[in-house]
This record gives sequence, C-alpha cells and structure tokens, in this order.
Amino acid sequence: MTELQALIACLAKAGVEFIIIGGVAATAHGSSYVTEDLDICYARHKANLERLAATLDPFHPRLRGAPEDVPFLWDAETLRRGLNFTLKTDLGDIDLMGEVRGLGLFEQVKASAMAVHLFGVECKILSLEGLIISKRAAGRPKDQLILPELEALREATEDSGV
Repeated sequence: MTELQALIACLAKAGVEFIIIGGVAATAHGSSYVTEDLDICYARHKANLERLAATLDPFHPRLRGAPEDVPFLWDAETLRRGLNFTLKTDLGDIDLMGEVRGLGLFEQVKASAMAVHLFGVECKILSLEGLIISKRAAGRPKDQLILPELEALREATEDSGV
C-alpha cells in the first residue's frame, strides 16, 4: 500500500484537484476489498491538467496494457485530448478518469465526494452512495462482486446514524 500512499501524497501536495473513486475509496469506507491501483477522477481545467502531468511525470507514466514500443507522450495536452487513462507508473498503477459512469464529469463526482484524512493527507473520496451508483453503472463483474458489501456498509452507516 505504500506506493498508493505515495501517489496520493504527491497528488495532494502538488495541489491536484482529484477525488479517489475506486477500491481505495471503498476501503476507506470500511470495505474489505483489496486493490493494487489508485482510481481518481480529476478536474479537467488547464491548470489542473498541467499540475497532474507535472506531478506524475517523474514517475514515468505509460499506458498500462499497451506494448512498450507504442509511442506515448505524457503531458497536459495529452490529458486534454483524452478523458480516461489507465497508467503504469514507477509508484504503481493509476487510473485517471475524466468521467465516471453513473455520475458524470468531475463537478458531478465532486458533489458526491467527502473530505477525509487518508494516509496522513487531506483528500476527497467518493461517498458510499456515489461508489454504489458508479459500480452499478460500470456493470463489470468485479464491480458487481463488491456491491453487496458496499450496500451493507451503507445500511450499517444509516442504522448507526452516521
């Protein structure tokens, strides 16, 4: 988990506007789900794209799952021209989502986010309800598997009045 912690710390320290949306967010809500990558939704305005590109650049981002010889230029312009990226970095895998199924673009995702202190860093994570909506909308088998646990966590939270 130290690589994920380092990625989160680097992004937060650089002032990148992002929301943790995947397995790390689920774990922060109490899920037993184990993840080895960081999934974030990122703001797409020019300054944030520049911060995000500059922050990840020292960790040599490259397309995950693509042959090593496929040309890939990592910069703010690449981020602007794309939307969702699955990357491998020296600190581990990171998925950059400009849009989240079931929720929308960054501003809509932000409306379903909450501030938390995670790994010693103040950051935002997707709410339990937002996670449930996005997992249902994604519809992948791995998302369907975690839904019952997320729904049970939501029910327990509602029952406890938290």
